[in-house]
Amino acid sequence: MRAVLALEDGNYFEGEGFGAEGRREGEVCFNTSMTGYQEILTDPSYAGQIVTLTYPEIGNYGVNPEDVESTRIQASGLIVKNVCPYPSSFRAEGGAEPVTVSEYLKRQGIPGIEGIDTRRLVRILRETGAKNGVLVAGDYDLKEVLESARKVRSISDTDYVLKVTSPKPAQWQTGEHALSFRVPGGRPERWTLAAIDYGVKHNILRKLHDLGAKVVRFPATAKAEEILAINPDGVLFSNGPGDPAVLDYAVDTIQGLIGKRPVFGICLGHQLLARALGGKTFKLKFGHRGANHPVQDLRTGKVEITSQNHGFAVDPASLNPAEVEVTHINLNDNTVAGLRHRKLPAFSVQYHPEASPGPKDSHYLFEEFLHSVEEFSRAKRTA
Repeated sequence: MRAVLALEDGNYFEGEGFGAEGRREGEVCFNTSMTGYQEILTDPSYAGQIVTLTYPEIGNYGVNPEDVESTRIQASGLIVKNVCPYPSSFRAEGGAEPVTVSEYLKRQGIPGIEGIDTRRLVRILRETGAKNGVLVAGDYDLKEVLESARKVRSISDTDYVLKVTSPKPAQWQTGEHALSFRVPGGRPERWTLAAIDYGVKHNILRKLHDLGAKVVRFPATAKAEEILAINPDGVLFSNGPGDPAVLDYAVDTIQGLIGKRPVFGICLGHQLLARALGGKTFKLKFGHRGANHPVQDLRTGKVEITSQNHGFAVDPASLNPAEVEVTHINLNDNTVAGLRHRKLPAFSVQYHPEASPGPKDSHYLFEEFLHSVEEFSRAKRTA
């Protein structure tokens, strides 16, 4: 099957199609992780994006029903150097005849392209910035595809959160320990937490569940009053896709929660908390997406290796230093990677402490969140 990827600047790449026959458009980005392609594809933060995986061979260990971060593939398309036709893993779906990544994409109507120079593509994105593009798997007219690529709407023109959020409040039921390959365990439920779903990854909810929390997921459009009505002990602001600058309704809700409950923001949730505290965000040249990004905790000097997936960042000059402290920085470019309110129980990080995929250096942040929940609850009881 023929395939082509066309960028808005006129560059194009012809290769072989895999997955579903079809046409998709979106912002073309790249992720440098060596493993975790299934988690990446199903991460709601990739809604509206065509993902390039820089590792040259993708699909070696097949797919399975456990390594998913949502109920379906969220990326608009997939770009790889080579897709493995013969996966092998004891965990792979299909047993003796494992399901391939190509079959996985085809089931869900997602096109892919392989056999292109992904290093050249990534160099273009790194040197000239993020690009919109069109991916076609199947017959195409190159001139028409190139013209269409120039007309793709900016990611900032669409509210992708509304495309991936939960339709109604619901309690999350499963922890990591419930997955078949994990050791049974987990703590009994002690706290009730509300998680505002801007595109939340399943592993965030699993981590909180395993640490002893009853987690109720709320739609992104939920009002502060609706969330406070269940009397949560704390509130999580999740990751999600798109530009935080278009999510004024989310900022209004967060402002109604700050100071009333301990809050913790991850990725998009971090950017929205910054906006709620008076800060601004900006678009990065080509974003941070991978599983090996070094972040320094400015309070301790320690460095942790983190999983990241974002195209926007918080402008440190827009934060009021009398109220907001920058706690973490990305050592690759010194962008803000974490912040904390100086007086209120509110903090956030730009990266993904739940990993999936990636290292688990930052798991302590979930413990910190629950510690703030415990301290807040104790202060209320003694007031």
